[in-house]
Amino acid sequence: MTTGTLGVGRAASGAGGLGDIRAVAFDLDNTLWDVGPVIVRAELCLHEWLREHCPRIAERVSIEEMRGARERLARSEPHNAHDFTYLRVTALAAHARDCGYGEEVAERAFQVFFAARNQLQPYADVQPALERLRARYTLASLSNGNADLLLIGLAPLFSVSLNARQIGAAKPHPECFRQLARDLRLEPQSILYVGDDPLLDVEAARASGLRTAWMNRGREPWPSRLEPADLDVADCAQLAELLALGAASCQN
Repeated sequence: MTTGTLGVGRAASGAGGLGDIRAVAFDLDNTLWDVGPVIVRAELCLHEWLREHCPRIAERVSIEEMRGARERLARSEPHNAHDFTYLRVTALAAHARDCGYGEEVAERAFQVFFAARNQLQPYADVQPALERLRARYTLASLSNGNADLLLIGLAPLFSVSLNARQIGAAKPHPECFRQLARDLRLEPQSILYVGDDPLLDVEAARASGLRTAWMNRGREPWPSRLEPADLDVADCAQLAELLALGAASCQN
């Protein structure tokens, strides 16, 4: 698949086959907002809080070293690797012990990170498109991350919100999509899953029987080794427009 107008044309041609869709489910990070700068800022806020309240941790452990500790913890406890909240709190508790503080510091520190992690601005196209889609479809979210839609301000638009911590597994595990279908009370083929990652989102959702849309904000070429998504869209506004066109074509 090429970038630019050809990709849009392919998306439009596939929309007519999605007339039986009853729910649209979204990945969150890097699909509805740019998460990289958000995490960087949240980790800086956490480190500043540690510098004020637990200075020995801030002096002895850098942000990069904290990240490395979480990665080692995930490798040593693969059954918990899907749970980003657990990894952060447990690693912070270890830093606290090592620096002579009580482990209860970890939960307080995590709340600082979590508040900052959810202070974000969705892409400008997101809320108007979600409101448009909600008039026709049930909306849901399924994320590996720990974003809180209530804190972000989008929760009222979603009927179902799931993440890896709640499910006990992370995408691409099929249980994520099975749980999504159960909570929506729909057959998988009636759900369109929208995400930015060709493997974790598109390929995994398709393997579980869902229809798929690739949120391709950078207009990147689709990986040639994978079957393309049903839709390739540049933003949520285009997604809403294509689904409206597909629904209209089914009525004609």
